[in-house]
Amino acid sequence: MALAMGLASVLSGCGGASANGESVEKQEVAAVIPIPVEVAQLKQGNISSNYSTTAVLEAKEEAFVVARASGIIERIYVEEGDYVEKGQTLAQLEPERYQLNLTRAAADLQGIEKELNKINKVYSKKLVSDDTYDKLNAQYESAKATLALAKLDLKEATIVAPISGYIAERNAKVGNLTESFQRERMFHIVQQKQLYGIVHLPEKELARVHKEQSAKLVVTALQDAEITAYVERISPVINAKTGTFKVTLRVPNPDNHLKSGMFTQVFLNYDTKENATLLPRKALLAIDDKVNVFVVDDEGIANKVAVKIGYQEGDYIEILEGLTGKEKVVITGHQNLKDKATVEVVNG
Repeated sequence: MALAMGLASVLSGCGGASANGESVEKQEVAAVIPIPVEVAQLKQGNISSNYSTTAVLEAKEEAFVVARASGIIERIYVEEGDYVEKGQTLAQLEPERYQLNLTRAAADLQGIEKELNKINKVYSKKLVSDDTYDKLNAQYESAKATLALAKLDLKEATIVAPISGYIAERNAKVGNLTESFQRERMFHIVQQKQLYGIVHLPEKELARVHKEQSAKLVVTALQDAEITAYVERISPVINAKTGTFKVTLRVPNPDNHLKSGMFTQVFLNYDTKENATLLPRKALLAIDDKVNVFVVDDEGIANKVAVKIGYQEGDYIEILEGLTGKEKVVITGHQNLKDKATVEVVNG
């Protein structure tokens, strides 16, 4: 009986030792399982300090064409999207009435000229009173003015482009009656070889902006194409209500890819550093009121390192202190990482 109990006790003890051993082994295995992370190396490059805002592109020159004469629109020579030169004919009003007025004014002037020539021959002999002579001269001057106006009316029956540019809008239609200087615009012309972008900056930025300063525009409508613009004008006054000042950007558009009215993101460049040490922004972590990164050493250990940062642009940030530039820095999988943790680099 005692032998049986002893044997059972030994067997029980052996079984317990085996179970505890397996538990310890599992704990050891769990403790050394490396955490998968992705790393990136620092690089040298240029980085800028920018002020970010938005703007809508505007045409540098634009004209709203209205008729100076009244009449029926007889012909239209251009369509929306056409490029026209200054002075090019856009439309023609029926000219007959103005042609007849011109003929009548010319005939009236000719009749007065003949009568004045006759008076001049006898005026020196005092056969005509001064009053009659003065009235005839006044009629002559009036007739000349009437003829000049008739010529101007006939000229203005032909609608021409006041500036060179693209026809942005055509409201005129053949057969419509147009009144002189009516509010409805016949044509809208825009010159887009050069555009403007208007931005309003906080007054604290006034000292950092100067003429010909460069700015980067990101145009959404052109698949986020990047365009370089330049500061053309800086308003000398601050808007007291908004605390901002107006800055006009000059936007070259030699290929006419940009259009008036396009929305753009504006990054006004304050300064650019060359050969700066750059790191992907997503590598940074804010821990204990400090900016930190995790650096993986040759043994696969992630070490927390505090860094000092400089300019930030796009996906990259400038590293001023804390790294030499040769480290492998964790960019993915570091959110819950602890200092001195064992990691496995999964992106080679």
